[in-house]
Amino acid sequence: MRAVLLPVADEWHALPVEQVREVVAAPLATPLPSTPASVTGVFNLRGEIVPLFETAGLLGLGAGPPPSFAVVVETAAGPAGLGTSGLPETRELGDPVDSGEEGRQAWRVGDRLVGLLDLDALLDIDRSRPERPRAGVA
Repeated sequence: MRAVLLPVADEWHALPVEQVREVVAAPLATPLPSTPASVTGVFNLRGEIVPLFETAGLLGLGAGPPPSFAVVVETAAGPAGLGTSGLPETRELGDPVDSGEEGRQAWRVGDRLVGLLDLDALLDIDRSRPERPRAGVA
């Protein structure tokens, strides 16, 4: 499986490359009032407003510095940016080395152990929600 590896705090996590739309360097996020701590704010991506999430907070790793990069993914609720602490990498993952708790798999990439992220669970997306229409699309 080809995956994008995301550095988050002192850990590395993976997303299948098909789930990643693009990587944005140093996204300038505008904070929003009354949002959960895991929401850094929103940023403008070529005219599209994208929420930026603090991935470390979503994973229970605590708050970190502003993200160096955002990995933009498409979700049922629209695009979302996952903040990373360093430059994401694209790698081919071989066979998993471990099926950990709750059936989660892990891969060894060099000296790192990498787990696969479940976007729906990470962002708590309601799968029964209909996909929202894009601006300008009837």
